[in-house]
Amino acid sequence: MRIPAHSVCTAVRDDIVAGVYKRGSRLTEEVLARRYGVSRVPVREALRTLEAEGFVVTRRHAGACVAEPTEQEAADLLEMRMLLEPLGAARAAQRRTEAHLKVLRGLVRLGQERARRGSSDDLRSLGGWFHETLAQASGSPSLTSMLTQLRHKIAWMYTVEAPASPMESWTEHGAIVDAVARGDAERARALTTLHAERATGAHRLRFSGAAERVRTSQQAVNMSGQRH
Repeated sequence: MRIPAHSVCTAVRDDIVAGVYKRGSRLTEEVLARRYGVSRVPVREALRTLEAEGFVVTRRHAGACVAEPTEQEAADLLEMRMLLEPLGAARAAQRRTEAHLKVLRGLVRLGQERARRGSSDDLRSLGGWFHETLAQASGSPSLTSMLTQLRHKIAWMYTVEAPASPMESWTEHGAIVDAVARGDAERARALTTLHAERATGAHRLRFSGAAERVRTSQQAVNMSGQRH
């Protein structure tokens, strides 16, 4: 049975986001095909898709490698999300279905329940599902796809500190759903903008922190040398 390229693409992307493949490391078709138990054809197609998404680059004499985004590129992603998520919420207020509302309300109830219990791991997953469902409720496949890609890339580039008040965060989610349910596009947009702004402050660059640790270590070595 032929494994579809999109399944291989998802597996490789998930491993890149999880840090299995480090920035700049080579991605050879032969090794990937062996790892995922497929032929090289779906691997080749998956790498082309991941290159278009920005996770992979092709280098002369090296072939496919994991991309190495700059701090500016990472910052741009957060800015793009702050523009697109409110747009998605406004569209959702105009286009959502009852099924979307049922799922969103269920996620808010679960989120508030887990927040009271202090289940931080569950909250992270529930938050992802909430924003994915809200994007789908926009009724725009292209916007949903863009927001999904943004979330993947942001998860790859950033660590996210748990909110000081998880219950407050889920109260904000609930207010967004209420606005969407009422068809109030402007309020849904405004509330999502505020929510995204607060969430952005909790993001910390993964590779920026690593670079800072290297600089600190180098400074310590230099100071030690000066003392001797």
